[in-house]
Amino acid sequence: MAFNHTSATWTEILRQPAIWRNWAPELKDQAADIRAWIKVKDIREIWMCGAGTSAFIGDILAASSCSAVDGPLIRAVPTTDFVASPADYVRRSAHILVVQFGRSGDSSETVGMLELLDKAMPEAHRLHITCNPDGALATRPAAGPGEQKILLLPAETHDHGFAMTSSFTTMLLSALACIDGAFDPATTLPALSTAADTLLAELTGQDAPVCPPRMIFLGGGALKGLAREAALKVLELTAGQVMVQWDSPLGFRHGPKAAVVPGTHIALMVHPDEHTSRYDIDVINELRSQYPGAVVTTLGAAGCDVTVPAIADPRALAVLYILAGQVWAVRWSAGLGLEVDNPFASGTLSRVVSGVTLYPWAA
Repeated sequence: MAFNHTSATWTEILRQPAIWRNWAPELKDQAADIRAWIKVKDIREIWMCGAGTSAFIGDILAASSCSAVDGPLIRAVPTTDFVASPADYVRRSAHILVVQFGRSGDSSETVGMLELLDKAMPEAHRLHITCNPDGALATRPAAGPGEQKILLLPAETHDHGFAMTSSFTTMLLSALACIDGAFDPATTLPALSTAADTLLAELTGQDAPVCPPRMIFLGGGALKGLAREAALKVLELTAGQVMVQWDSPLGFRHGPKAAVVPGTHIALMVHPDEHTSRYDIDVINELRSQYPGAVVTTLGAAGCDVTVPAIADPRALAVLYILAGQVWAVRWSAGLGLEVDNPFASGTLSRVVSGVTLYPWAA
């Protein structure tokens, strides 16, 4: 019998394919306008900024920045790093575009970064990609002279659950369309939606893996940032009862694999690139040989335990790979008797981080 759940989080996971499909035509037009604006402004660096899950979007998108030889340099700059250590980042330039991601657009570090940009980098241009029309990212004007644009996502992406799901995947795809003209949302989003429908049916229609004491996600290239997001989903929704780790497949060999004990579940996201996947497969074989008491699950093209068809750029395919982590996290959370939409009933973690003291910075 297929798994089902009454939580908002579960609904938000399942409706992702429809969101992407319906958003594709409008995104195509808005992204084209933003790419033209980026070209006119002679942008040479694009900073991808956010906190937590929103920051991991930057990790994914920046991983392939070297492939755009004639385009801007893509940098991942978490707002949590920028606010805490502005001296490491601040630079006066009219050739920088600061992209901020935010489900609510109201987290403490989001507001802190806006204030610092007004004061220390007013020439930088800004693109805010957000799900909340009432949040600071959607409503707060820039000090200028740098220009600001807002890409407001469909209302359905403003997740009500604790964990970011549809907000994460839709912000990722939307940002990719804004920075890479080779990515056509009008054709790729519907293709991803069809693949996601099939994958979600598979993940919900079969028994979930046994909830493990330790969970490790591995991914190379753009999928390394995705491994971090998958790990966070499990950690959040199981309220820390499942300890998690993430790494690249090759990096995992250099010490971090000491974490593997009997019962550990390792999910390795096999990269669609033929060259990269050779290393992934070697690590898979090594792990299965060295740790017979662990569970090793592969996600990727034909032949893997969970099929993720190689139908797009790895940065876009991240929205398919993450579905397994989202689904498993909900199923394990429910199995542990937790409230999926609010696993931290004590209030130690909340849906939107607030109450952070923002200290003035003397440039």
